[in-house]
Amino acid sequence: MALLPWSDDAPGASGALAKGDVYVPSKSGSILYFSVEDIDGALERAEAAGGCVLYPRKALGQAGFVAEIEDSEGNRIALHAKLLCGVEA
Repeated sequence: MALLPWSDDAPGASGALAKGDVYVPSKSGSILYFSVEDIDGALERAEAAGGCVLYPRKALGQAGFVAEIEDSEGNRIALHAKLLCGVEA
């Protein structure tokens, strides 16, 4: 099990990653969104670690960008990056 840290003095979510016989990787069902600073860099790192891009980076206007990956175990994960300085890349 891996714990994701939290701080009582900062915003954000905490959680854990667990592995066990009752947990089955899936691309269907709930999708977790993770905030990242650099969405393109996160996609590159995911692919380098054995994942694949399911939904390439898409601009959402002032809401920033989203993308989806499948991790090396078969889970669908969504990424979100804020729009920085009002400039769309």
